[in-house]
Amino acid sequence: MRFIPTKFAGSYLIEPEPFSDDRGFFARIYCRNEFKKKGLNPNFVQCNISYNRVRNTLRGMHYQKAPYGEAKLVKCIRGAIYDVIIDLRCNSETVTQWFGVELTAENRKSVYIPEGFAHGFLTITDDTEVLYQMSEFFHAESSSGVRWNDPAFAIDWPEKIAVISDRDAHYPDFKEFAL
Repeated sequence: MRFIPTKFAGSYLIEPEPFSDDRGFFARIYCRNEFKKKGLNPNFVQCNISYNRVRNTLRGMHYQKAPYGEAKLVKCIRGAIYDVIIDLRCNSETVTQWFGVELTAENRKSVYIPEGFAHGFLTITDDTEVLYQMSEFFHAESSSGVRWNDPAFAIDWPEKIAVISDRDAHYPDFKEFAL
């Protein structure tokens, strides 16, 4: 695996390094020891999958409040998404800044998202599936989000949003707060 730093401390784009032969290839997409060496949280306790029927479906921008903050490892396993993270760490030099990357089944990239970030994505194709590994169990009372089109972030989404849940569409604007 290759760990490519994003502009945020502790966040990485992860690319597999395939070993190819006549059968196809083999590649590691997660290794606890390698994550620990990078200082990343390697303790994933829950895995989820989301299926999205329609192109331009937006999910996000989600996070869990402390003490249930979660690190995530996100991978698109079918179709393509534009994946976005926002730094919500109040003491960070990059607070309110965002990073976006295209994750596809073909490029097999993943993004590691540390605690203290909001996460969301926009589907680029129909019939998209996304796999999430989380370092914390879902805690409904700590589940929260920020608005996907809040001017405080000015996210440059690549397409117009066609489908969004009522909850995601009505998250509040960002305010300085402690996660």
